[in-house]
Amino acid sequence: MSKILAFSRFSVRDFLATAGPTLLLVGAFCALAYWLVDPAPPRQVSLSTGQDNSAYEEFGKKYVATLAKHGIKVTLQPSLGSQDNLQRLNSGKTDIAFVQSGSTEHEDAERHGLISLGSLFTEPVWLFMREDKAVTELAQLKGMKINLGPEGTGVPGLFRQLLSVNGVEANELTVSDLQNTPATVELLEGRIDGLVFSSAPEAPLIQMLLQTPGIKLFDFSQAEAYTRRLPFLTHVVLPRGIVDLGQNIPAQDYHLIAPTATLVAREDLHPALVDLFVQAAARIHGGTGWFQQQGQFPSARYTEIPVAPEALKFYKDGAPVLQRYMSFWLANFFDRMWVLVVALGALILPLSRVVPPLYVWRIRSRVYRWYGQLRTVEQALEDVPPEQRAQVYAAQLKRLDQIEEMVNQISIPLSFADGLYGLRSHINFVRKRILSLMGEHPAAEVGEPASAINSLNNA
Repeated sequence: MSKILAFSRFSVRDFLATAGPTLLLVGAFCALAYWLVDPAPPRQVSLSTGQDNSAYEEFGKKYVATLAKHGIKVTLQPSLGSQDNLQRLNSGKTDIAFVQSGSTEHEDAERHGLISLGSLFTEPVWLFMREDKAVTELAQLKGMKINLGPEGTGVPGLFRQLLSVNGVEANELTVSDLQNTPATVELLEGRIDGLVFSSAPEAPLIQMLLQTPGIKLFDFSQAEAYTRRLPFLTHVVLPRGIVDLGQNIPAQDYHLIAPTATLVAREDLHPALVDLFVQAAARIHGGTGWFQQQGQFPSARYTEIPVAPEALKFYKDGAPVLQRYMSFWLANFFDRMWVLVVALGALILPLSRVVPPLYVWRIRSRVYRWYGQLRTVEQALEDVPPEQRAQVYAAQLKRLDQIEEMVNQISIPLSFADGLYGLRSHINFVRKRILSLMGEHPAAEVGEPASAINSLNNA
């Protein structure tokens, strides 16, 4: 078998030796392009949520569990709320955050490089009051003690807008800035008259207060008018009995006004992670709820922040085709393969014209390099003094025998055998010439030009 391979028409070893550096160059270039043009998505990302016992915190935990299935670690960062989350996004301290609609302007979001992954759910404004406070209009809050929460939540700014359209200044009531849990304790102890939340109904404190005796929910009977004055708000209804049908809690329909919660990210978030978070949002927020129908959320609507192109594509066409049938990482790898295709096309086409000539040169150089040795032997025969001719001729014959022995050991593909046999014939020609000069054969027997190299060139 080894003998058969030795006389093959093509030398795999020589081809690999010739093309090896080229293949390494192509591989290195493709790897560099694959990494620089479209790097792999990071395996860890930070999500800024909200206060303890808030809906943001509860939903954040669901994102952690969902993305962990795809090998992505989501680190939750508790915060005061929407405004605090915006500041973290603007400063680069977090990658993704929950932000309430109306918290920023379109131009501000573009200037700070923020993108929306879509609106997730409505966050009604919940104004819980002590039952002994007969309040039916916001204007009647004058002189009362109301907790609006820390400035970072976004609720103080929102509620001041509501007071303003009612002709009430914030300094006409006593405002406190306690976080949700201690504010709830203060309300239950009777040390404040009311507190304001803006949260999804899944928040544990909302669920508790809706069922707490002595605490009542404010009914925004003018909800539709509020949505006309403040376009980022929507009118939602808390249906009678939705909390507990058996005990008829609540005992009436409540009209509420609601901004929407939006998932906001920095524009440098990897596109593959945008896809993954939007798909997670569809699983977490896509069902029915107290204020939403099946499939209403997540949505590209209800947000003043520019929506990411990947999110828009998801809302229009659904999940990427590859991710429907294979794992996230495998689908992402094939999705990024176009980078390699472009890189390979840019390199292989020109290099494919270089490698074959290099291969031919490598094979033929095994033969051609001995012509230099042969030429040296011939040059040694020129202008030799008569007294040294015998010694010089004998030395060159010995050198010629050494060259022939080395040439006989050359391994060469059959397709290049003509060059090898040509070299052997020229060695024999030079030997005849030396023998002729030594007088062992008449010069007329040579019958060829004086130089083997010239004979090769003339051929």
